[in-house]
Amino acid sequence: MDSESLKSELAKFDLIELKGEPFIIDLMYAGTRNIASFAAYEEIGLGNRAFVHHQVFENLTKIVPILEQNHLKLCIRDAYRPPLAHILLQKKVAIPGLFAANYQLSNHCHGTAVDVCLADANGKLLTYPTETDAYSDEIAQAVRKGNFKPLQENLPKARHDYMQAPYEALANRSFLKEIMEDNGFLSIPHEWWHYNLKGFEKYPVIETELF
Repeated sequence: MDSESLKSELAKFDLIELKGEPFIIDLMYAGTRNIASFAAYEEIGLGNRAFVHHQVFENLTKIVPILEQNHLKLCIRDAYRPPLAHILLQKKVAIPGLFAANYQLSNHCHGTAVDVCLADANGKLLTYPTETDAYSDEIAQAVRKGNFKPLQENLPKARHDYMQAPYEALANRSFLKEIMEDNGFLSIPHEWWHYNLKGFEKYPVIETELF
């Protein structure tokens, strides 16, 4: 399906494509640099395109003036996740809790969640206690070999209450949390990068024959 047809089809489900300044679209599951080492979105035909529910879109636009005042950009690492992609990722990394047990429980599959981090005016990502997805090359390599211990040892650093990181990393995490929560999003304790739309419970899973 071509670009405009995909956009038009997902619009039927109240999804809007997120793109343009001050957003950087760099979906971690569009390539292989993620904890599963698997380009799930490329595999199913979505690619590096970020779609979100219109209310998520509206909330993110409220953050734009704050980003501009601070000479920052917002890097979108994940947005709407088609259920098929969730299933494929879950099979790749079968660690309970890393991916929701089924796609109905994933807010990404409802279009009501985003994984985000801040970048400077040149697009360089700011420092955080971990990379998004608690990723590192070494951890991903271990996961590919069936060794999940390094990932499990790293996951506590992804929590909002982890305080052993350098001050700069903690300050960046705190500022991101502040601007997201002040503009209609909810954080979750164990992933500093993940934010849900307030009231997400009322939005259905988005299933389309596209994927």
